Amino acid sequence: MESTPLKAGAADFMRLAVHPLKFSLYLLWKLPSAWLAGVRLKQLTAEHCITVVPYRWLSQNPFRSTYFACLAMAAEMSTGIPAIMYTREALPRKVSMLVTGMKADFVKKATGKTWFTCNGGTMIREAVAKTIATGEPVTITVESIGKSPDGTVIASFEITWSFKAKT
Repeated sequence: MESTPLKAGAADFMRLAVHPLKFSLYLLWKLPSAWLAGVRLKQLTAEHCITVVPYRWLSQNPFRSTYFACLAMAAEMSTGIPAIMYTREALPRKVSMLVTGMKADFVKKATGKTWFTCNGGTMIREAVAKTIATGEPVTITVESIGKSPDGTVIASFEITWSFKAKT
């Protein structure tokens, strides 16, 4: 199944996001705590987004694992980058976006890199389109699964986003 091509605003944001230096500077400017913790974008397509957070001095807790807040930043970013991309697709209409909830299950201690994958790009795109079409706020919950390099599930997050078209 082939996805619908990205419109100009989304395609422009995707080009920025997949450029390592430009996106690193974007993170430093917009999300400095995530940048300092080492959260990075690894892959972005119309359907999914993958981010990674390392276990290192700036992301550790006293128990020799990655601090839960750093895991949450990487999980939220894996859902937020597609959300930003699709709100940019709506231009010139402006769409506000806000995290309104989060549920997390921590399965295993994170002692190395943790890779978060969100496969909710299509759902996010449809939510943004719906708020544009109806003018009503749309709330969705998107899942992000964090795994170690060997595929072991570390944590799963459900991030709830609210989108609202501005008049």
